[in-house]
Amino acid sequence: MIKRVVFVAGVTAGYLFGTPSGRRQLDKMKVWAVDVWRDPRVQEHVQEYEAQAAAFAKKQGAAVWEKAVDSAKGAMSSSTTKHSSNDGSPTVVEPLMDADDANPGQR
Repeated sequence: MIKRVVFVAGVTAGYLFGTPSGRRQLDKMKVWAVDVWRDPRVQEHVQEYEAQAAAFAKKQGAAVWEKAVDSAKGAMSSSTTKHSSNDGSPTVVEPLMDADDANPGQR
């Protein structure tokens, strides 16, 4: 079934892009699509969905920000590694690079 769909899509694309009458049909479809897009009823729906998407992004942006801050705090608290020395006392090993080392030109 998928092979048939791909074949039909290929024949259609060949017709639309490869023949003069196909290019005329493609131009007609392009004009129709532009007319539909500019229709005020369509634009009302577009604006409605844009507003919903913006509200969702603002709502989720705060959650993503909080998650990023929590992850960064967790990474910072576990950035030093403790190893036991021969006498049993812990030895703290500092990270090789900190934030200032990562951006040396921005001090």
